[in-house]
Amino acid sequence: MLMLRYYSPPDFIGRLPFLKFPKTVSNCVVCAAKGPRPRYPRVWKVKPKIGTVSKSLKLVECIKELSNVKEEVYGALDSFIAWDLEFPLITVKKALKTLEREKEWKRIIQVTKWMLSKGQGRTMGSYYLLLYALAEDGRIDEAEELWTRLFSDNLESMPRIFFDRMISIYFRRHLHDKMFEVFADMEELGIRPTVSIVNMVGEVFQKLGMMDKYQKLKKKYPPPKWEYRYIKGKRVKIRSQNLREPPENYKKEVDETTESNSDESQLDASEVSEVDDDELDESEISPSES
Repeated sequence: MLMLRYYSPPDFIGRLPFLKFPKTVSNCVVCAAKGPRPRYPRVWKVKPKIGTVSKSLKLVECIKELSNVKEEVYGALDSFIAWDLEFPLITVKKALKTLEREKEWKRIIQVTKWMLSKGQGRTMGSYYLLLYALAEDGRIDEAEELWTRLFSDNLESMPRIFFDRMISIYFRRHLHDKMFEVFADMEELGIRPTVSIVNMVGEVFQKLGMMDKYQKLKKKYPPPKWEYRYIKGKRVKIRSQNLREPPENYKKEVDETTESNSDESQLDASEVSEVDDDELDESEISPSES
């Protein structure tokens, strides 16, 4: 049964002097049935973990010391990731970037094929890097096989960068027929070529004397009037003609610098001639005086 007791204000005020409050406040918080604990949690010391950057560098160093034997390279890579619970995809990708900067094309091919054999990293970026490495290493047949397989599997979703890469590969090696085939596939799929592709194909048309096709190509794919550039982190729209032609101020500065350089050269020549004349006069005077 709940009982409520009423205290009158005078009675309650009279009881206040008997209440004692603690004069000091402790820095510890008392937990229920567990005693005092520190106010701030303890910061435990943790051993520094190996990051993906340092691990990728170790992977690159481990690969560089090996020979080009497939079994040896694959065995070293398997032993490198033996203690990982999951496949270190980020580490391998960073190692591939490092090898690409150092232009180690054979190592890139070996590591990429090993990664794909594990069923990891099957992205268009990995295939593009493998295609690029095969072309740079001079293995054109393997690059063409990879291109045909990728093109047949991803017919309608093939990125334009792959077409650009294959056309540039054929353009460097003067394989004009294959380059025209890739360009025809682009037109059939409705993929608009980039400026570099149009320039390469147009240059081949000019070399072969196909001026009619060159004019049709330039008419169908004219150069863009606007280009986008990043200036101080901002995307700026600029006319492409202004980028190709130097500004008037630049021409004036060049003319002024050329004029100043010519004046300085004339002054230097006059000073040299005066010095030579003085030396000649002294040489003529000295024997007569003696």
